[in-house]
Amino acid sequence: MKKVLTLGMVLLLTGCATNSGVVPIGQNSYMVSRQAATGFSGSGKLKAEAFQEASEFCTKISKYLQVVNTEEAKPPFILGNYPKAEVQFRCLDKNDPELSRPTLKPVPNVVIENK
Repeated sequence: MKKVLTLGMVLLLTGCATNSGVVPIGQNSYMVSRQAATGFSGSGKLKAEAFQEASEFCTKISKYLQVVNTEEAKPPFILGNYPKAEVQFRCLDKNDPELSRPTLKPVPNVVIENK
């Protein structure tokens, strides 16, 4: 009986969705992520929740959100690779020139170095 309860607790803990909260990643740069508990949901809602949390964080410190980069987990969503969305952002003043034009840059999946 004790083994069944322990196994049940482990399954409950591994099935929980994870949310990073706002994490500083540099000077005036932050990251927030969301991960689903299973592979049966899409990343669209997770991404929207991450954007919302980033926006609320910037608003709380009287600044404006500027998204720098976004990433999402790629299928297949099995063996712990569940839908995930990550948003990297900055909180800028209203008159900051960087706020006028977003600097979104795609992250290459292949980098070739010539040495």
